[in-house]
Amino acid sequence: MNVRRAEIKDIPGILNLLVQVDMVHHEGRPDLFKGPATKYNAEELKVIISDDKTPVFVCVDDSGFVAGHAFCISRQELNNSVLTDIKTLYIDDICVDENARGKHVGTTLYRFVEKYARDNGFYNITLNVWECNPTARSFYESLGFKPQKYGMETIL
Repeated sequence: MNVRRAEIKDIPGILNLLVQVDMVHHEGRPDLFKGPATKYNAEELKVIISDDKTPVFVCVDDSGFVAGHAFCISRQELNNSVLTDIKTLYIDDICVDENARGKHVGTTLYRFVEKYARDNGFYNITLNVWECNPTARSFYESLGFKPQKYGMETIL
């Protein structure tokens, strides 16, 4: 498996993974997620992939099969009256194909993202994980992630 920046040729594989992500969320929260759907279409992905502020990384095998992806967003709050000027790499979406799980694809992908963040002067890496996805939460905790803040809700 090789991890690299996503390319246009990876879009069909990325779209497949985005449906898988949506279905995990749909199964956990059908009140919020329609399923099966993708949060981006092919045209939107072309723009995202080409933007250095939103790097997308893919883990591919020798045949070009996209076994996993990580969508990232570079964030920096400058001159805020309360927050420091740290640069954060936010992982907006990370997914391993359901047929590639248990093969260390997620860890390999994350370690690549972590190296990218270190090499590019980021202070930290952040992400959100849905409460209805305990497998993902356990995975992130195994990588050393700790809660930074909690999002809470009341359904009316």
